[in-house]
Amino acid sequence: MTDRAQRRTTFDAAADLYQRARPEYPEALYDTLFRATGLRAGDRVLEVGCATGKATMPLARRGVRVTCVELGAALAAGARRNLAGFPQVAVLEGAFEDVRPSADEPFDLVFAATAWHWLDPAVRFQRAWELLRSGGHLAFWSAAHVFPDGGDPFFAELQEVYEEIGEGLREGEGRPRPGELPDDRQEIEDSGLFDEVLVRHFDWDVIYDAQAYLDLLDTFSGHIAMQPWQRDRLHAEIRRRLGLRPDGRVRRGWGAVLHVARRRDAPAAS
Repeated sequence: MTDRAQRRTTFDAAADLYQRARPEYPEALYDTLFRATGLRAGDRVLEVGCATGKATMPLARRGVRVTCVELGAALAAGARRNLAGFPQVAVLEGAFEDVRPSADEPFDLVFAATAWHWLDPAVRFQRAWELLRSGGHLAFWSAAHVFPDGGDPFFAELQEVYEEIGEGLREGEGRPRPGELPDDRQEIEDSGLFDEVLVRHFDWDVIYDAQAYLDLLDTFSGHIAMQPWQRDRLHAEIRRRLGLRPDGRVRRGWGAVLHVARRRDAPAAS
């Protein structure tokens, strides 16, 4: 089993934290998604890796019919509870790579929020293409840490603790500013299965107290995989440092890169 395959299964351990700890995505992102795809109430959507339904609910509120595929049993159960008020939403437990297309009911949109990069690169574009109707769309985005000029110095200061516990920045990892996150336009185009690629950046920030920030960290695969002594040391230092601040809070910058692409009727010649 690859490292990607192993780590994508870790999130189920954080199912109880996921819904309250993970950030909401900007409403402007959904507005752009609907404009770019022409999505309307009643259209059929497949969501890849819905977790507890964080990104599902905004689409369900707009009236689309959503089929969610979630690998983790606990996350899928949480999604069913959170989305119980939307009868047009169904949550299936399983892997996206195992979903089989139906000629009778193709999807208008296949999308993934903070899940696309966990899928097998060898099959993800092909499977999405197979599941979509002619002229349907693929969309995906992730939420990542960004560091605005003049932002909170807490994160730079905390790096010494990450270094101490053996979890410092890896080679090539940086501190991207808002609007500087990398995009996957080239990979989409290279697949030969999609065109009319749109890429848009969205940036926002969230203020956390110590417990809320620790809850957030405990939903990340790298933190879930930490040894108990590493987690204890990191958590204690975060509590101590934020406890020295008058308001006890930290401001974290978030960025998301929305990708939207239209399904080609036939794969492009290689």
